[in-house]
Amino acid sequence: MLFADIVVMISVALLVILYGVQRFATSKMGFAIGPSLLIWFCCLGGIGIYNLSKYGPAAFKAFNPLYIIYYFGRNPFQAWLSLGGCLLCATGSEAIFANLCYFPVRYVQSMFMLLVLPCLVLAYLGQAAFLIANQNSSEQIFFSSIPNGVFWPVFLIANLAALIASRTMTTAIFQCIKQSIALGCFPRLKIIHTSRKFMSKIYIPVVNWFLLVSCLGFILLFRSIYDVGNAYAIAELGVMIMATVYVAIIMLLIWETNIVKVMLFVIMFLSLELVFFSSALSSVGDGGWALLIFASVLLMIMFIWNYGSKLKYDSEVKQKLSKNLMRKLGPNLGTIRAPGLGLVYSEIVKGVPAIFGHFLTSLPAIHSIIVFVCIRNVPVPVVPQSERFLFQRVCSRGYHMFRCIARYGYKDKKQEHHGIFERLLIEGLEKYIQREAVELSLQSEDDIDSDEEPPTPVRTIMAPNGSLYSLEVPLLVDLIPSADVIPEVSCSTPRHDPVIDYQQNLELELAFIRQAKHSGAVYLIDNPIVKARKDSWFFKKLIINYFFAFLRNNCRRAIMSMSIPHSNRMQVRLTSYV
Repeated sequence: MLFADIVVMISVALLVILYGVQRFATSKMGFAIGPSLLIWFCCLGGIGIYNLSKYGPAAFKAFNPLYIIYYFGRNPFQAWLSLGGCLLCATGSEAIFANLCYFPVRYVQSMFMLLVLPCLVLAYLGQAAFLIANQNSSEQIFFSSIPNGVFWPVFLIANLAALIASRTMTTAIFQCIKQSIALGCFPRLKIIHTSRKFMSKIYIPVVNWFLLVSCLGFILLFRSIYDVGNAYAIAELGVMIMATVYVAIIMLLIWETNIVKVMLFVIMFLSLELVFFSSALSSVGDGGWALLIFASVLLMIMFIWNYGSKLKYDSEVKQKLSKNLMRKLGPNLGTIRAPGLGLVYSEIVKGVPAIFGHFLTSLPAIHSIIVFVCIRNVPVPVVPQSERFLFQRVCSRGYHMFRCIARYGYKDKKQEHHGIFERLLIEGLEKYIQREAVELSLQSEDDIDSDEEPPTPVRTIMAPNGSLYSLEVPLLVDLIPSADVIPEVSCSTPRHDPVIDYQQNLELELAFIRQAKHSGAVYLIDNPIVKARKDSWFFKKLIINYFFAFLRNNCRRAIMSMSIPHSNRMQVRLTSYV
């Protein structure tokens, strides 16, 4: 018992050190992975060859499939229970090769067939030969089968391989969390890029410390390698089953494979995996329950985040302002157009967000150029810089209002400086206006006003102080100053701007944008609060008002990843009831 306590204490100390240096190991120790794994697999193959040559080739009889039939015939129930343990023999290399997606496919296939698979097969055959000759030895077969002269070097290499496998699995978890965040399936967290050369080298502090606490909990709770192995078997089989289901969906929807071939694939693999999974479920009481609870918590977090985000987005879409309403306000938007660039951030990709109405009713002036910015993550690895921004004009040219969708892939780095983001956005806007001028010169004036939408029934805007403003007439109509009071940069063109010389209009609008850029940019950020209605059912109130609110208040927003000065930021909260 004292020896077991010492092992637990050493394991806890190693885990604390491992996760403590994880941020630095992600980028500094990657060069040691390849040579270490090469030495490790060579040791496995060498030990297997040594045991086969010492104890005889009787272990090669394992390739005969009749023996498994005999084994199930003698004791079917015990054979069924052993399937979960047999699976662990085939998954030992998966932890080490968790980041294979960053290597060419041919390279991975060739190295697995020429190095990994032969070494693993020789290692297991050597252990089988050792067991045949030493049937009384049933614990720590691997270390018992190592020759005495090389025991300590192999022991050190085995521990190094275990550390590399742990580090690689942690890095793979970072990548999975990052891609889940990019796809909107997980709350946004702080992501640190630890390498300037390799995009895959990332570090997520919250996930790192969460994994440390989880690992320490597993060790202190179970204190046995067998219980941990049972939990790992359930996790591995769950991953295999989900992979089979996803591959079948890809075969149907993307590859458009014949339905008969898809059914044969599903029946062949899924039936075999379900047999192994049923065997692993028999050990739920011996450690597997902890993993099921762990997976259930993660699934609940993802479900709550997705459910609350969908309700929030639907609420914003319903409350957005229509183009017909904006036309009633006129090019001046019923207020003073001050020099500068206003970047209005919102989650909706079409229409004018409702929060913009609060800006109109609350601010004494609005910027001469308004850009509605929406940051979207797309399910592709990298979006080229030339395709990063999509622009569209809102209303006619005189309004100087645009919509911009900033697209990022799940491998793109989003922690940009606000100055770089502004420069790239303005450059993209200038290119869009130049393209638009060329297109307008080839078509009629009727196509100028794009992005037509059906009018919405919204006819009033509520100010933060509770006042209601009618939108049947332009706001602050009596305060619209004359042209000699407003600087030239803040004056908008007439409501119906005839296009006679496209080149001249292009130069004037580009000069207008440059003057607005010179005046500076202000970030108008929409931060809505979602609450369940009073007549909602109890579980919906619990999920939205407490769980989703907690996740949203403790996660990072896409715009907050940029270093925006507080003097250039204006944030408004709007409560919506869903």
